[in-house]
Amino acid sequence: MTDYTIFPVINATLNGTSAVLIATGRILIGRGRVMAHRACMIAAVVCSSAFLVSYLWYHAHVGSVRFPGQGMVRPVYFAILISHTLLALVVVPLVIVTLVRALRARFDRHRAIARWTYPIWLYVSVTGVVIYVMLYHLYAAPRIVAGF
Repeated sequence: MTDYTIFPVINATLNGTSAVLIATGRILIGRGRVMAHRACMIAAVVCSSAFLVSYLWYHAHVGSVRFPGQGMVRPVYFAILISHTLLALVVVPLVIVTLVRALRARFDRHRAIARWTYPIWLYVSVTGVVIYVMLYHLYAAPRIVAGF
């Protein structure tokens, strides 16, 4: 039997890394550092793509993971989860179009869509980490370790 318990940590790490790269890339372009911006954004696409593959692999083998939190935290968690999921569906084509426009040196069109892609992509990456923390740390069911 394969142990899939490392996947949530990998996924959160990839999401967090993407968020840092996206924010750094935005700062760099604001400072006119085009090549550094390009490197950060391509690295963010790679991290986000690796996340997507890892996430799909994990859930194909494990299925859904139930949120164990109770009380007022449940609607908060599900509001974050639902907004995250819906925007994750939207951001994939936005990132592709934004990247293609940049690689084709269509910078006027790239900037026009990047204004929308940037905050959505950043939100999805950050909330992915928030969901991980809530699901696997803050409200995780207690684990019983034999012998302790």
